[in-house]
Amino acid sequence: MMNRTTIVLRPGHLTLEELQAIHAGGVRLELDAATRPVIAASAALVQRAAAGDAPVYGVNTGFGKLASSRISTEDLATLQRNLIRSHSVGVGEPLAPAVVRLVLALKAASLARGASGVRQEVIDHLIAALNADLVPCVPSQGSVGASGDLAPLSHLTLALMGEGEFVVEGQRRPAAEVLRSAGLAPLELAAKEGLGLINGTQVSTALALHALFTFEPVLEGALVVGALTVDAAKGSDGPFDPRIHALRGHPGQIDVAQYYRQLLAGSEIRRSHLEGDDRVQDPYCLRCQPQVVGACLDQLRHAALVLLREANAVTDNPLVFFDNGASSQAAAAEPALPGRWRRPPGGEAAEGRFGGELISGGNFHAEPVALACDAMATAIAEVGAIAERRIAMLIDSGVSRLPPFLTPNAGLNSGFMIAHVTAAALASENKSLAHPASVDSLPTSANQEDHVSMATFAARRLQPMIANVTRILGIELLAAAMGIDFLRPLRSSAALEQVHATLRARCPAMMQDRYLAPDIEVASTLVADGTLARILRTLGRLPPLWTPA
Repeated sequence: MMNRTTIVLRPGHLTLEELQAIHAGGVRLELDAATRPVIAASAALVQRAAAGDAPVYGVNTGFGKLASSRISTEDLATLQRNLIRSHSVGVGEPLAPAVVRLVLALKAASLARGASGVRQEVIDHLIAALNADLVPCVPSQGSVGASGDLAPLSHLTLALMGEGEFVVEGQRRPAAEVLRSAGLAPLELAAKEGLGLINGTQVSTALALHALFTFEPVLEGALVVGALTVDAAKGSDGPFDPRIHALRGHPGQIDVAQYYRQLLAGSEIRRSHLEGDDRVQDPYCLRCQPQVVGACLDQLRHAALVLLREANAVTDNPLVFFDNGASSQAAAAEPALPGRWRRPPGGEAAEGRFGGELISGGNFHAEPVALACDAMATAIAEVGAIAERRIAMLIDSGVSRLPPFLTPNAGLNSGFMIAHVTAAALASENKSLAHPASVDSLPTSANQEDHVSMATFAARRLQPMIANVTRILGIELLAAAMGIDFLRPLRSSAALEQVHATLRARCPAMMQDRYLAPDIEVASTLVADGTLARILRTLGRLPPLWTPA
């Protein structure tokens, strides 16, 4: 853990760059000291409420449909422990370590805004676990994305309590043993703290951010591969003229066209057919790439904005407010807070000695995340869909004017015939996976929680979609490189020749049929691991991917 970059966690002010660094690992978090007084004041308010006579949801009552059940003062700590134990009912494979890192950070940031009423020790414990590289074992299935990500966050909390499991080098280990090895005591919960830890959208948000960060190099790779296909098919760069896209005005479209212009700049292949080519217009899969991929980019940029808001949000319930409803964070660090505490709307007002209000709301409902993920799913599917069409165009000699199926002896050799079938299968699979998850809802908790977002699945299903697109692009990369080989001795642009050479160093041209599946995996890795994205960035000043220029 030497030489790790320190990120000062400023609740409400996390940036995408900071979240991406946490996702990647190798950083340590340090809580902004300015948050400590308001955290203490918020926790003190909850403790005073817990000691009072009035029923307060989640503090001295049961949960969900059992909110009318009053819990005695001596059972309040047991109530919180039982909440975590009873809600740890997730199933499925554990969340990836990168996702769990984000969950720990997002939960700490949310609680540190001082609207949840938890003690400083709880937040410090979350940060200490992250800084110790501990990965709680969090099953990936079991949340409907409302009332918070209850089951997965309960598993995370259970591990911090020393009763669940951690994942260590891919193996599940008893939590008490792992905490002891890390020098951390098990987390002990006070009033409302169990509820504060499991109420929230942090798992859904972390899964969505995981998809956003995973897809970034893939999207950049799609631009590179798409440009290589333009040259392989002797396509025109006219459709990328900036005047065309300025007339429409969509930022993503304008930016994608600029990427293509720079990727193709200086191509001998393009110059070879500026005159004498009888084709008037290219197929849509070439000509409309800025319109299609640019629209996808705009959707992804909007999703990034929504997810950044959610990453900085407080999504607990009930929420702690000071004074006249002002947020506890905005109330600074005044130790003696005026005003009064009262139970959620509809209840009796309590005495003024509590110094604030606890108000029940619905910030735990992850509809913004679900809708953002559905938009991401559509965009991801479309990037793969147009790539599949480009492969189909390349193997069709009537359109591409290249040898049938990109093989010099078609008939004896099948070339890329079935590689395209694989791409078609993956594109079709993504169409099914792109069905909106947010339009589904099943009532839970005896109809108390009667509309849910399904945001957790909406985010989780993005990873297999990204994997499918990555392999479609890998197949296209192989096919486009083969097309370039057939145009020799003409050369493409400097950037695209670098792409071609990078691939050929690992995958030789397929002049006759051979076992192609390993080549597909190699080419797909070049897309997924950022190799193509790094080549793209050598072009110089280009619009940033997630935010418009």
